[in-house]
Amino acid sequence: MKNQFKWTVSSIGILKLLIATAIIATGLNVTPGMAQEVTVIHLTQTPCQFLESENEVDHGFTSSEKSDCDQINSETGTERLSKAKVLDLKPGKYIFRVTNKNVSYPLGFWLRGDGLINRAKLPSVSGGGLYQESTKEYVITLKEGEYVYSCPLNPTPDYKLVVRE
Repeated sequence: MKNQFKWTVSSIGILKLLIATAIIATGLNVTPGMAQEVTVIHLTQTPCQFLESENEVDHGFTSSEKSDCDQINSETGTERLSKAKVLDLKPGKYIFRVTNKNVSYPLGFWLRGDGLINRAKLPSVSGGGLYQESTKEYVITLKEGEYVYSCPLNPTPDYKLVVRE
């Protein structure tokens, strides 16, 4: 009976060590007794644009490849960007849930600091493989600063995002 009890206590100690190691390895910020809040931002990509960023206005663009959006944005991007909604967020952990709505080729998402200095000092997140009618999540902890986000595969304007207290 005594040996069995020692084995159980030892197993619990090893389990705690493994959990602690996993938390450290994945970079999770866990405070005992307190769950970290995560805010989900939903973004929908249609050809050459993010709907939410352009105030839910679907311009009805059609695109079968990247060069179509390059052409569309060279003609309309500056004006659309001047009317676009700037995301104003507080520092913290976010999930950007991005959906490919009706774009026939794979898309991506790239959130980064605005300009060279901010790109070097602020966190970023990116990824591809966002197929038609699918959704992917991009997790990031944002610090104060100015950011932009876009899709380089379905070229969109560089939409603004500002993080401040």
